[in-house]
Amino acid sequence: MVSTLDEQRAHGGPGTHDVTNQAPPLTPYDASDDAALLEGLRREGAGWAEEDLRRLGRQAGSAQAQEWADLANRHEPELRTHDRYGNRVDEVEFHPSWHHLMRTAIGEGLAASPWADDRPGAHVVRSAGGLVWGHTEAGHGCPTSMTYAAVPALRRQPELAKFYEPLLTSREYDPVLREPTEKRGLLAGMGMTEKQGGSDVRTNTTAATPTAEPGVYTLRGHKWFTSAPMCDVFLVLAQAPGGLSCFLVPRVLPDGTRNTFRIQRLKDKLGNRSNASSEPEFDGTVAWLVGPEGQGVKTIIEMVNCTRLDCVMMSAALMRKSLVEAGHHACHRSAFGARLVDQPLMRNVLADLALESEAATTLTLRLAGAADRAIRGDEGEAAFRRIATAVGKYWVTKRGPAFTAEALECLGGNGYVEDSGMPRHYREAPLLSIWEGSGNVNALDVLRALSREPGTAEALFGELALARGADARLDAAVTRLGTGLSEASPTTARRLVEQMALTLQASLLVRHAPPAVADAFCATRLGGDWGHAFGTLPESAGLDAIVERALPGGAG
Repeated sequence: MVSTLDEQRAHGGPGTHDVTNQAPPLTPYDASDDAALLEGLRREGAGWAEEDLRRLGRQAGSAQAQEWADLANRHEPELRTHDRYGNRVDEVEFHPSWHHLMRTAIGEGLAASPWADDRPGAHVVRSAGGLVWGHTEAGHGCPTSMTYAAVPALRRQPELAKFYEPLLTSREYDPVLREPTEKRGLLAGMGMTEKQGGSDVRTNTTAATPTAEPGVYTLRGHKWFTSAPMCDVFLVLAQAPGGLSCFLVPRVLPDGTRNTFRIQRLKDKLGNRSNASSEPEFDGTVAWLVGPEGQGVKTIIEMVNCTRLDCVMMSAALMRKSLVEAGHHACHRSAFGARLVDQPLMRNVLADLALESEAATTLTLRLAGAADRAIRGDEGEAAFRRIATAVGKYWVTKRGPAFTAEALECLGGNGYVEDSGMPRHYREAPLLSIWEGSGNVNALDVLRALSREPGTAEALFGELALARGADARLDAAVTRLGTGLSEASPTTARRLVEQMALTLQASLLVRHAPPAVADAFCATRLGGDWGHAFGTLPESAGLDAIVERALPGGAG
């Protein structure tokens, strides 16, 4: 007679459903438990927010917040073009978890509230908060980012800014579409790209026709990729009589009626599934001019600078989250007689990922510090921000897909199933290189800045000079970079910008990171003592020190 499972266990036999050698749930954990993050926060003049950042980190790593992230992506937004009576409404419905994420993000100041905060470092605090709250999910970072970025562009039209800015900088999340003055807070989106042009926005065909009322136009056209269509207002590029211009388009007009904003469809995207991206059609849509006619790109460029910084920040957050997941698994999974984290080759992989993650986090916070000081009138920091943000946007977002793939592989087959969350991170990673200008657009933008704004090169080399003499490999890289600038061409733009990014990251790590981190980064990224995949650090690299610094709670 066959024994029951209990009888088998009583006699020492294995149970078919006993689970061993699997990592326990990561949650709860502290997403702010990151030495590079906290050190950078203090260094960039925002240490006053450390207590709040740690609180947010514990919330981000809570089981509840992680469940919100999962549910918001499993239950994707749905477009409802008409109500039950046949009236056009063009609304997007979201799972409650999306609203929980948004409410927290806005309440914690991750949207536009820094523009209403006079404290030095306020914009650094926002970026640091994004690095931490980014451990939940990436989709809702899109509307918060665009809301943040809309404020400086809107300030080109002071009368509009006076009306809308207090609501955009509010910490109140109010998702219901209604007349702006009746709301506690607003969200902003933007609509630039069209079918025929993509990043070449000057080929836009959406037409803007002046009305009898000064500054008011009507728009007619079809935008190809407008994320977050549930926002209250949008900054839109369209062709006015004087050329490509920037306009403010509200979803609800001042009299309470719906503006014409017909959502034709939602995009079926590779990743970023929780966030709705749409194709809106304008047909007699009322819009207000922002900035002079014909200066649409110049008006909206400050918005692009802000969102590019957020692309760097979101990539760094995704790297850190993936590293934490990989490290947690390696600390609890055993193979061939030892924990994975104690296997020399896995330790090499984790250390290599840790170097990349720390370099991305450190650069993000340096860029945020430059933005904060530039906004407060520091011209030198403004020049550095101009060049370094484009450089960082190119390189850090390029590293994201390879990084998340390697981190996923650390979990093996466990990382390839949806329940692990790693496939979601992997699908998300390429977006950040595409959004706000693909790699080619950003690389060519760096060349444009160098040729048209000579102060940018001076600012970059001034930053690199702060680490002169600290590492021979870094000094040699700076010399090579100087030569490369004189030989720059569109064909070699990617190579040049990669060199700029690695040299800048190395200079920051040499100045601020522990010796083991700085030495390993310079040896591999600048000195050539490296392979073509993660996990190829040299034997001499201080793997133990790098891994202990990187993993929450060390590697124990």
